[in-house]
Amino acid sequence: MGKKRIVAEGETKAEGAPKAAASKASKKKIDQGVLHVRSTFNNTVVLLTDVDGNAVASSSSGALGFAGAKKGTPFAAAKVGEMVADKAKLLGVKEVSVIVKGVGSGRESAVRAFIAKGFALSSISDQTPVPHNGPRPPRARRV
Repeated sequence: MGKKRIVAEGETKAEGAPKAAASKASKKKIDQGVLHVRSTFNNTVVLLTDVDGNAVASSSSGALGFAGAKKGTPFAAAKVGEMVADKAKLLGVKEVSVIVKGVGSGRESAVRAFIAKGFALSSISDQTPVPHNGPRPPRARRV
């Protein structure tokens, strides 16, 4: 049982919340960013970083409330792209370069939804890891 907070006259708890959120959003202003889109068959994760690689904003299909097979859909990926774009607007981002990884169905829709919010696109690069030889093949069947 913690101590009870005494509210002074003329002060309410609701007044303090927006001030904290506004100051939190205005701490860091960046003009250029890098949008990392990792799209798998089961999920889509979008991460916005500054040019140095420091994470600024991120979201995923699961974080938005999609569950099961719906997380891997292009619709869920578009919603993730919109969410990160809204966060980027608060930070003052104007131009992004995109790095895409993975083979899921949300690759393109996440980028399209982000760019549709009014950001300039400088480049798109696909850095999907490709195995040189892959895993060991299954053994031969004995019938």
